[in-house]
Amino acid sequence: MTIAGTLARIVLVPLGLILAAAAAGFVLVTLGSERFIQEISNESYDGETLVILQGLFAQGAAIVSAVSVIPALGVVIIGEVARIKSLLYYMVGGGLAIASAPLLAGFMESQALAMPNTTVLQIAASAGFFGGFVYWLIAGRSA
Repeated sequence: MTIAGTLARIVLVPLGLILAAAAAGFVLVTLGSERFIQEISNESYDGETLVILQGLFAQGAAIVSAVSVIPALGVVIIGEVARIKSLLYYMVGGGLAIASAPLLAGFMESQALAMPNTTVLQIAASAGFFGGFVYWLIAGRSA
């Protein structure tokens, strides 16, 4: 690899990771908010319960974003070192990285590992798939 190619990778990889994280966060918040609104409309909540649910939603978003960075960074590092150019690798890797976040968060909170709701896993995996696709578009195709 030439010096120009190396410098391009130094710029593309962090840029791709940042934009992929933003895209995955957008999907996560959009799908999560939609499910949150659906749940609120199906049940009758008082004002206090609604405030608690909003706080839990905000904490959940913070946990997912903080915990999912490490596995996503692992996917990117492995892809770059192995020079993997496969769209499938980055999409599946991104989906698994973000879907592992609720599992890791649950593992940190309690001694027993409890499976999160399937809806949570579906939303997280969808966000990861899209984030992996965005990373592949920006930096993964030319690994």
